[in-house]
Amino acid sequence: MSQRNLAWLLVVPALVLLGAVISATAPPPEKDYKLVRTVVDVLAEVDKNYVRELTDDDKKKLVEDMIHGGLSRLDPHSTYFNEEDLQQFTTDVEGKFGGIGAYLSLHPQLQILMVDSPMIGTPAFEAGLQSGDLIYKIDDKSTENMRVDEARALIKGAPGTKLVLNVLRIGSQKLEDVPLMRAEIKILAVRGFARYPSDWAKWDYLVDKENKIALIRLSAFNEHTGEELKAAVQEAEQAGAKAMILDMRSNPGGLLSQAVYISDLFLTSGKIVSTKDRTGTGRKWEAKKEGTVFEPASERPMAVLINSDSASASEIVAAALQDNGRAVIVGERSYGKGSVQKVFELSDRKSAVKLTAEVWLTPNGKNIHRWPTSKITDDWGVRPDDGLEVKLNFEDRRQHILSVNQLDKIKSKSETPKANPDEPKYDPNYKDKILEKALEHLRKKLATGPERKPS
Repeated sequence: MSQRNLAWLLVVPALVLLGAVISATAPPPEKDYKLVRTVVDVLAEVDKNYVRELTDDDKKKLVEDMIHGGLSRLDPHSTYFNEEDLQQFTTDVEGKFGGIGAYLSLHPQLQILMVDSPMIGTPAFEAGLQSGDLIYKIDDKSTENMRVDEARALIKGAPGTKLVLNVLRIGSQKLEDVPLMRAEIKILAVRGFARYPSDWAKWDYLVDKENKIALIRLSAFNEHTGEELKAAVQEAEQAGAKAMILDMRSNPGGLLSQAVYISDLFLTSGKIVSTKDRTGTGRKWEAKKEGTVFEPASERPMAVLINSDSASASEIVAAALQDNGRAVIVGERSYGKGSVQKVFELSDRKSAVKLTAEVWLTPNGKNIHRWPTSKITDDWGVRPDDGLEVKLNFEDRRQHILSVNQLDKIKSKSETPKANPDEPKYDPNYKDKILEKALEHLRKKLATGPERKPS
């Protein structure tokens, strides 16, 4: 093999990864060397004989794809993070970043970068950006043929730094430069039933004002989710809530620590979750009486909403509240992701590997993970309580997504926002079957009062 072939390989993440995993428990070094040599030989042949010469970026991407492909064969949740991926993952976990505070997408017909919605109180909101505005340039860089993730990378930056967006606003025919100052943006994972018309930043949690039933939506588990949820519960109680619905539909999960914290918010005792690693050992968490909210449980009934896309941390919370008798589960069987991933930073400190390191068990000792070989008839996932399963069709799912998305469609700070003709429309007469089932159950519970046990 030529020195040139070897040189470019030595700097790519594959060897960083293979070198990082060698430890006291790994096979002898000579076995690892043989594995590395196989990769080196393959890449050398590609570099020498492939139909076109690969650029340095091509070679880097090839090795990263090799790593991704190999890890995906282990399980769908193990993956490699290059520098950009690791930054995005850290942002998702921390729940904050420096930017302008706008959800972005591509215009469905024009394929031009478009504002989905500004976030209240952010630079984008203060500048009057609104759903449907088209972004043609970020500073001096054209967004033509730019992916959304590339645009986000350009827009993000240190708080206090400036950027200029070249924007075609809804209803206008003239491009204008919109100067913005980046700020720290916090990703909010907790929402209510609706926004107050007089104050878009404030949530109305009472979905049934007559019976005082609150609805709190939980979309992710980042570092701030537990604190946000606790504040929302307290606000709902101040509004008179006597029963509560925790909506975790399509929640993909997040931090295990936040799932434990949130479960503990509603429990005074009992198991929350336990984990088991490759050696058969693991960790376990028990609820504490201190800090419990929305009590007493006998007078404050709860329902948890899940669907087939509720996964991981949301399944931990659902199972903990169900197994401990604190809440009923309404909706569909959950996704079935009962495994825990850990992130291991590699030696360059700019990349990492995320590996499935443990499986978790419900308080009742059930492993709910859906393995690639699992059948639909097997026992996996969190199931709704008897009589509270809801069958959905395609249109039910579509309308639910559209209705929830409206909660994030903040028009503008402007007093006269323009309508976006390309915005997907939802049926205002749509009935949320899962929510209606939960409301029906809780109304009955409130009407009959707490169960009386004989003395």
